[in-house]
Amino acid sequence: MSAVYLDHAATSPIHPKVMQTMAEVEKQCFGNPSSIHRFGREARQQLELARGKIAESIGAKESEIIFTSGGTEADNLAIVGTALRHKEAGRHIVTSSIEHHAVLHSCKFLESMGFEISYVPVGENGVIQVDDVKAALRDDTVLVSIMFGNNEVGTIQPIAEIGALLNDTSILFHSDAVQAYGMIQMNVQELGVDLLSTSAHKINGPKGIGFLYVKEGVQLTPLLYGGKQEQQGRAGTENVAGIVGFQTAVDMIQQTMETRWDEYVRFRKKMLDLFDEHEISFRVNGDRENVLPHILNVSFPNTTAEALLVSLDLAGVAVSSGSACTAGSLEPSHVLGAMYSNKERGKSAIRFSFGLGTTMEDIEKAAFETIHAVKRITGR
Repeated sequence: MSAVYLDHAATSPIHPKVMQTMAEVEKQCFGNPSSIHRFGREARQQLELARGKIAESIGAKESEIIFTSGGTEADNLAIVGTALRHKEAGRHIVTSSIEHHAVLHSCKFLESMGFEISYVPVGENGVIQVDDVKAALRDDTVLVSIMFGNNEVGTIQPIAEIGALLNDTSILFHSDAVQAYGMIQMNVQELGVDLLSTSAHKINGPKGIGFLYVKEGVQLTPLLYGGKQEQQGRAGTENVAGIVGFQTAVDMIQQTMETRWDEYVRFRKKMLDLFDEHEISFRVNGDRENVLPHILNVSFPNTTAEALLVSLDLAGVAVSSGSACTAGSLEPSHVLGAMYSNKERGKSAIRFSFGLGTTMEDIEKAAFETIHAVKRITGR
């Protein structure tokens, strides 16, 4: 039985070219990039070359990129680091009710330290309204953190518009772009963000590496203490092979962004067309147009996500019921809970997500297996 992997929003397979590049770096540039001898200088050269190319991908300066262990650390550093650094100016933060747990749990931690958090709501399309962000702002607001594209339903948020809203204020603006980076061309100058998080393993790079863009002049309190690496923003010997692997993945996704977008749109359409043709009951969660095309979140009334996941897994199809960070709990999605008053909608939701290696045959198999599972569970 051939397996079909449609959980790329959780993690993507590492590209063979990335793997090859990393192996070469590990072998040839094993020196510590902070060492002053030849081995260290060679590692430093590879590190800074990668930093420069990655910075270019978002229109940033090399000095504005801090490498982290992934999106979670980048989000924590952006939010907690900002709050601790600027607590004398204010202790109020604005975020949304549909953020990734790396953001929400960082905010919960800050609440335990006396900070106040305002959670902006969303409508049934999963899109945050700029006016709601504006209404949540206060004189003591020091940070707004709104994700670029949602990891569960794929809705794209009005980041540039929020950036424009905050442009003439002292409030810092962070965006978790982990799911959107590589699908949408980004320029931090045009977006008006001060901080932006990404992760390599979402774009066919290695796990355990990401970066935080920190606009020149923005100051954060570090979360790790030790050496003076990463502009003194993140102590610890840099993962040179992982960083160069990240850069290799970035180079490839930059070249294929438009073609991948179009292909994923076709995948979405094919799957939904098959659901329609076979007359099963389903509802697409989130906005159908303003959405990252590689994420398709669908609820199937009178079923449960657990039953569907088991059926699909037995049929060789890997999907999920939402964020990988809550895998195993099968708790209803906080994202769908924020979007819909009907809690059953969240309990029957499945996320299909596409990526490297996905074919139209995979889409058809996943669709047919889903159709069979839904009909069996509902008795139709």
